[in-house]
Amino acid sequence: MLMLGFAGFLGLLKILLMALAAFGLFDAAFRREDAFRAADKQNKVFWLIVLGLALVVSYLFSILSFLPVIGVIASIVYIVDVRPALKQVSGGSGWGRRRGSSSDGPYGPYNGGR
Repeated sequence: MLMLGFAGFLGLLKILLMALAAFGLFDAAFRREDAFRAADKQNKVFWLIVLGLALVVSYLFSILSFLPVIGVIASIVYIVDVRPALKQVSGGSGWGRRRGSSSDGPYGPYNGGR
């Protein structure tokens, strides 16, 4: 009974770590290449490969082995260090960024002379 609960916990942890790597991978995929250079981080292809490998390794191997731990560390480094630097350089998120209202003019929003 106890082993079944422990296996369930490890399964949930594995799903959580895969979601972490998948989030980092999709976030890096939607960022611009020049933002990586401007933030003085590795290039986009490097992070796509590292995060893709982290996702595959976390899927294929057990949580208790060595390789998924390296993948988790890489995902955490991307989310904690690289992603905020990219957001600061590019001025917001890479996807779903609000581009402005349809009533915005070249100098700000048009309010109709109010």
